[in-house]
Amino acid sequence: MAPLLYLILSLMIASINAQGPPSPGYSPSSKINSITFDQGFRNLWGPQHQKVDQDSLTIWLDNSSGSGFKSLQTYRSGYFGAAIKLQPGYTAGVITSLYLSNNQDYPGNHDEIDIEFLGTTPDKPYTLQTNVFVKGSGDRNIIGRELRFHLWFDPTQDYHNYAVVWNPSEIIFLVDDVPIRRYPRKSDATFPLRPMYLYGSIWDASPWATEDGKYKADYQYQPFIGKYTNFKIGGCTANGPASCRPPSASPFSSSGLSGQQYSAMEWVQKNYLVYNYCHDPNRDHTLIPEC
Repeated sequence: MAPLLYLILSLMIASINAQGPPSPGYSPSSKINSITFDQGFRNLWGPQHQKVDQDSLTIWLDNSSGSGFKSLQTYRSGYFGAAIKLQPGYTAGVITSLYLSNNQDYPGNHDEIDIEFLGTTPDKPYTLQTNVFVKGSGDRNIIGRELRFHLWFDPTQDYHNYAVVWNPSEIIFLVDDVPIRRYPRKSDATFPLRPMYLYGSIWDASPWATEDGKYKADYQYQPFIGKYTNFKIGGCTANGPASCRPPSASPFSSSGLSGQQYSAMEWVQKNYLVYNYCHDPNRDHTLIPEC
Protein backbone atom coordinates (compact mmCIF):
# COMPACT_ATOMS: atom_id res chain seq x y z
CA MET A 1 0.00 0.00 0.00
CA ALA A 2 2.81 2.42 0.77
CA PRO A 3 3.99 2.81 -2.87
CA LEU A 4 0.39 3.27 -3.99
CA LEU A 5 -0.25 5.89 -1.31
CA TYR A 6 2.93 7.72 -2.34
CA LEU A 7 1.79 7.68 -5.97
CA ILE A 8 -1.64 9.07 -5.03
CA LEU A 9 -0.06 11.85 -2.93
CA SER A 10 2.37 12.69 -5.73
CA LEU A 11 -0.48 12.95 -8.22
CA MET A 12 -2.45 15.16 -5.84
CA ILE A 13 0.52 17.52 -5.40
CA ALA A 14 1.11 17.60 -9.17
CA SER A 15 -2.58 18.41 -9.69
CA ILE A 16 -2.45 21.27 -7.17
CA ASN A 17 0.67 22.68 -8.82
CA ALA A 18 -0.84 22.34 -12.30
CA GLN A 19 -3.62 24.72 -11.28
CA GLY A 20 -1.10 27.51 -10.85
CA PRO A 21 -0.73 29.91 -7.94
CA PRO A 22 -3.64 31.21 -5.87
CA SER A 23 -5.01 34.50 -7.16
CA PRO A 24 -3.05 37.51 -5.91
CA GLY A 25 -6.31 39.46 -5.95
CA TYR A 26 -4.80 42.51 -7.63
CA SER A 27 -3.51 43.31 -11.10
CA PRO A 28 -0.81 46.02 -11.14
CA SER A 29 -0.51 45.71 -14.93
CA SER A 30 -4.14 46.79 -15.36
CA LYS A 31 -3.20 50.25 -14.05
CA ILE A 32 -0.56 50.82 -16.75
CA ASN A 33 -1.33 51.55 -20.40
CA SER A 34 0.42 49.54 -23.10
CA ILE A 35 2.77 51.30 -25.51
CA THR A 36 4.20 50.29 -28.86
CA PHE A 37 7.89 49.53 -29.24
CA ASP A 38 8.51 52.77 -31.15
CA GLN A 39 6.74 54.85 -28.49
CA GLY A 40 9.09 53.70 -25.76
CA PHE A 41 12.23 52.16 -27.21
CA ARG A 42 14.93 52.15 -29.85
CA ASN A 43 17.34 49.53 -31.08
CA LEU A 44 20.63 49.51 -29.19
CA TRP A 45 22.63 46.87 -31.06
CA GLY A 46 22.10 44.19 -33.70
CA PRO A 47 19.56 46.18 -35.75
CA GLN A 48 19.65 43.53 -38.50
CA HIS A 49 18.42 41.01 -35.89
CA GLN A 50 15.34 43.00 -34.90
CA LYS A 51 11.91 43.19 -36.50
CA VAL A 52 9.04 45.42 -35.39
CA ASP A 53 5.61 44.31 -36.59
CA GLN A 54 2.73 46.51 -35.42
CA ASP A 55 2.67 46.06 -31.62
CA SER A 56 5.23 43.25 -31.35
CA LEU A 57 9.01 42.97 -31.48
CA THR A 58 11.07 39.97 -32.56
CA ILE A 59 14.79 39.79 -31.82
CA TRP A 60 17.08 36.87 -32.58
CA LEU A 61 20.54 35.47 -32.08
CA ASP A 62 22.60 33.58 -34.63
CA ASN A 63 26.31 32.98 -35.01
CA SER A 64 26.83 36.52 -36.31
CA SER A 65 25.02 38.59 -33.67
CA GLY A 66 22.27 38.94 -31.11
CA SER A 67 20.21 42.08 -30.56
CA GLY A 68 19.23 44.52 -27.85
CA PHE A 69 16.96 47.51 -27.30
CA LYS A 70 16.76 50.42 -24.86
CA SER A 71 14.07 52.77 -23.55
CA LEU A 72 14.01 56.33 -24.84
CA GLN A 73 13.94 57.73 -21.30
CA THR A 74 15.67 57.03 -18.02
CA TYR A 75 13.61 56.40 -14.87
CA ARG A 76 14.06 56.68 -11.12
CA SER A 77 11.10 54.43 -10.28
CA GLY A 78 8.12 52.78 -11.90
CA TYR A 79 6.39 49.74 -13.37
CA PHE A 80 8.30 48.11 -16.23
CA GLY A 81 6.94 45.12 -18.11
CA ALA A 82 6.39 43.23 -21.34
CA ALA A 83 4.76 40.05 -22.56
CA ILE A 84 7.44 37.64 -23.74
CA LYS A 85 7.33 34.34 -25.63
CA LEU A 86 10.41 32.11 -25.59
CA GLN A 87 11.78 29.65 -28.14
CA PRO A 88 11.22 25.93 -27.53
CA GLY A 89 13.79 23.19 -28.07
CA TYR A 90 17.53 23.49 -27.51
CA THR A 91 18.32 27.00 -26.26
CA ALA A 92 21.22 26.28 -23.88
CA GLY A 93 23.63 29.18 -23.42
CA VAL A 94 21.12 31.74 -24.71
CA ILE A 95 19.68 34.49 -22.51
CA THR A 96 16.51 36.39 -23.31
CA SER A 97 16.08 39.35 -21.00
CA LEU A 98 14.22 42.42 -19.78
CA TYR A 99 16.16 44.55 -17.31
CA LEU A 100 16.80 47.97 -15.81
CA SER A 101 20.37 49.27 -15.82
CA ASN A 102 22.57 52.36 -15.77
CA ASN A 103 25.69 50.58 -17.00
CA GLN A 104 26.22 53.10 -19.79
CA ASP A 105 26.26 55.95 -17.26
CA TYR A 106 28.32 54.15 -14.59
CA PRO A 107 30.54 51.56 -16.29
CA GLY A 108 32.18 49.34 -13.71
CA ASN A 109 29.92 50.25 -10.77
CA HIS A 110 26.42 50.30 -12.18
CA ASP A 111 23.03 49.25 -10.78
CA GLU A 112 20.80 46.67 -12.41
CA ILE A 113 17.48 44.84 -11.92
CA ASP A 114 17.20 41.71 -14.08
CA ILE A 115 14.58 39.41 -15.49
CA GLU A 116 16.59 36.82 -17.43
CA PHE A 117 15.46 33.58 -19.05
CA LEU A 118 18.29 31.08 -18.97
CA GLY A 119 18.19 28.83 -22.02
CA THR A 120 17.89 25.10 -21.58
CA THR A 121 18.02 21.65 -23.11
CA PRO A 122 14.80 20.07 -24.44
CA ASP A 123 14.38 17.76 -21.43
CA LYS A 124 14.46 20.54 -18.81
CA PRO A 125 12.37 23.67 -18.12
CA TYR A 126 13.52 27.25 -18.60
CA THR A 127 14.92 29.00 -15.54
CA LEU A 128 13.75 32.56 -14.80
CA GLN A 129 16.55 34.40 -13.01
CA THR A 130 15.80 37.55 -11.04
CA ASN A 131 18.78 39.58 -9.94
CA VAL A 132 19.70 42.88 -8.31
CA PHE A 133 23.08 44.57 -8.68
CA VAL A 134 24.06 47.61 -6.63
CA LYS A 135 27.08 49.66 -7.72
CA GLY A 136 28.94 46.73 -9.14
CA SER A 137 28.32 43.99 -11.60
CA GLY A 138 31.23 41.91 -12.66
CA ASP A 139 33.41 44.61 -14.15
CA ARG A 140 35.00 45.15 -10.74
CA ASN A 141 33.18 43.04 -8.19
CA ILE A 142 30.46 40.42 -8.65
CA ILE A 143 27.77 40.74 -6.00
CA GLY A 144 24.76 39.17 -7.62
CA ARG A 145 21.54 38.69 -5.68
CA GLU A 146 20.00 35.89 -7.70
CA LEU A 147 16.73 34.11 -7.06
CA ARG A 148 15.96 31.55 -9.77
CA PHE A 149 12.61 29.99 -10.51
CA HIS A 150 11.01 27.42 -12.73
CA LEU A 151 7.57 28.40 -13.98
CA TRP A 152 4.15 26.83 -13.49
CA PHE A 153 3.51 27.00 -17.25
CA ASP A 154 5.45 26.48 -20.47
CA PRO A 155 6.81 29.94 -21.46
CA THR A 156 7.33 28.78 -25.06
CA GLN A 157 3.64 28.09 -25.72
CA ASP A 158 2.26 31.59 -25.36
CA TYR A 159 3.04 35.14 -24.28
CA HIS A 160 3.19 35.78 -20.53
CA ASN A 161 3.61 39.11 -18.75
CA TYR A 162 6.82 39.72 -16.81
CA ALA A 163 7.40 42.92 -14.87
CA VAL A 164 9.37 44.78 -12.23
CA VAL A 165 7.95 47.38 -9.86
CA TRP A 166 10.81 49.51 -8.54
CA ASN A 167 10.15 52.29 -6.06
CA PRO A 168 12.24 53.91 -3.32
CA SER A 169 11.33 51.25 -0.76
CA GLU A 170 11.26 47.93 -2.63
CA ILE A 171 11.57 45.93 -5.84
CA ILE A 172 8.78 43.49 -6.75
CA PHE A 173 9.16 40.92 -9.54
CA LEU A 174 5.87 39.82 -11.15
CA VAL A 175 4.83 37.03 -13.51
CA ASP A 176 1.31 37.46 -14.91
CA ASP A 177 0.66 39.86 -11.99
CA VAL A 178 1.71 37.22 -9.43
CA PRO A 179 4.51 38.53 -7.18
CA ILE A 180 7.37 36.02 -7.16
CA ARG A 181 9.98 38.05 -5.27
CA ARG A 182 10.08 41.11 -3.03
CA TYR A 183 13.46 42.79 -2.45
CA PRO A 184 13.05 45.50 0.24
CA ARG A 185 15.30 48.48 0.80
CA LYS A 186 17.05 47.59 4.05
CA SER A 187 19.87 50.09 3.53
CA ASP A 188 21.07 52.48 0.84
CA ALA A 189 24.15 50.31 0.35
CA THR A 190 22.10 47.33 -0.81
CA PHE A 191 19.44 49.07 -2.91
CA PRO A 192 19.63 50.67 -6.39
CA LEU A 193 18.68 54.33 -6.18
CA ARG A 194 20.22 55.92 -9.29
CA PRO A 195 18.14 56.39 -12.48
CA MET A 196 18.08 53.50 -14.96
CA TYR A 197 16.97 52.72 -18.51
CA LEU A 198 14.85 49.70 -19.44
CA TYR A 199 16.58 47.26 -21.78
CA GLY A 200 15.87 43.95 -23.48
CA SER A 201 18.19 41.62 -25.32
CA ILE A 202 19.01 38.15 -26.60
CA TRP A 203 22.64 37.07 -26.41
CA ASP A 204 25.09 34.20 -26.00
CA ALA A 205 26.05 33.65 -22.35
CA SER A 206 27.41 30.13 -22.84
CA PRO A 207 30.10 30.39 -20.12
CA TRP A 208 27.47 30.44 -17.34
CA ALA A 209 23.84 30.55 -18.47
CA THR A 210 22.87 26.87 -18.53
CA GLU A 211 23.88 24.70 -15.57
CA ASP A 212 26.94 26.89 -14.91
CA GLY A 213 28.13 26.56 -18.49
CA LYS A 214 27.80 22.78 -18.80
CA TYR A 215 25.70 23.23 -21.96
CA LYS A 216 26.71 25.84 -24.56
CA ALA A 217 24.87 27.57 -27.37
CA ASP A 218 24.71 25.23 -30.36
CA TYR A 219 24.26 27.16 -33.59
CA GLN A 220 22.93 24.22 -35.54
CA TYR A 221 19.66 25.26 -33.83
CA GLN A 222 19.87 28.93 -34.88
CA PRO A 223 18.23 31.38 -35.04
CA PHE A 224 17.27 31.70 -31.38
CA ILE A 225 14.22 33.94 -31.19
CA GLY A 226 12.68 36.12 -28.48
CA LYS A 227 9.27 37.71 -29.02
CA TYR A 228 8.00 40.72 -27.05
CA THR A 229 4.69 42.57 -27.02
CA ASN A 230 2.41 44.51 -24.63
CA PHE A 231 5.18 46.82 -23.46
CA LYS A 232 4.25 48.77 -20.33
CA ILE A 233 6.18 51.58 -18.65
CA GLY A 234 4.59 53.69 -15.94
CA GLY A 235 6.95 55.62 -13.78
CA CYS A 236 8.87 58.69 -12.83
CA THR A 237 11.45 59.84 -15.34
CA ALA A 238 14.82 61.01 -14.07
CA ASN A 239 14.08 64.62 -15.04
CA GLY A 240 10.38 64.51 -14.08
CA PRO A 241 8.79 66.48 -11.26
CA ALA A 242 9.77 65.65 -7.68
CA SER A 243 6.07 65.23 -6.91
CA CYS A 244 5.84 62.16 -9.19
CA ARG A 245 4.55 59.10 -7.32
CA PRO A 246 5.55 55.71 -8.72
CA PRO A 247 2.82 53.09 -9.18
CA SER A 248 2.38 50.51 -6.43
CA ALA A 249 2.56 46.74 -6.85
CA SER A 250 -0.31 46.33 -4.39
CA PRO A 251 -3.82 47.71 -3.89
CA PHE A 252 -2.33 50.06 -1.30
CA SER A 253 -0.91 53.35 -2.51
CA SER A 254 2.08 52.75 -0.28
CA SER A 255 4.65 49.98 -0.64
CA GLY A 256 4.29 46.36 0.41
CA LEU A 257 1.96 43.59 -0.69
CA SER A 258 -1.50 42.55 0.41
CA GLY A 259 -2.03 39.35 2.38
CA GLN A 260 -3.45 37.70 -0.73
CA GLN A 261 -0.39 38.73 -2.76
CA TYR A 262 1.94 37.38 -0.07
CA SER A 263 0.07 34.06 -0.14
CA ALA A 264 0.52 33.81 -3.92
CA MET A 265 4.23 34.69 -3.63
CA GLU A 266 4.76 32.13 -0.88
CA TRP A 267 3.11 29.47 -3.07
CA VAL A 268 5.49 30.27 -5.95
CA GLN A 269 8.56 30.25 -3.72
CA LYS A 270 7.52 27.00 -2.03
CA ASN A 271 6.88 25.17 -5.31
CA TYR A 272 9.11 26.78 -7.94
CA LEU A 273 12.09 28.54 -6.33
CA VAL A 274 15.21 26.59 -7.33
CA TYR A 275 18.04 28.86 -6.11
CA ASN A 276 18.34 31.56 -3.44
CA TYR A 277 21.66 33.38 -3.10
CA CYS A 278 21.03 33.93 0.61
CA HIS A 279 21.08 30.16 1.16
CA ASP A 280 24.20 29.46 -0.93
CA PRO A 281 27.01 28.28 1.41
CA ASN A 282 29.60 29.19 -1.22
CA ARG A 283 28.73 32.87 -1.10
CA ASP A 284 30.62 35.38 1.05
CA HIS A 285 27.77 36.55 3.28
CA THR A 286 29.70 39.60 4.50
CA LEU A 287 29.04 41.02 1.00
CA ILE A 288 25.28 40.42 1.16
CA PRO A 289 24.24 41.83 4.56
CA GLU A 290 20.59 42.06 3.50
CA CYS A 291 20.38 38.27 3.81
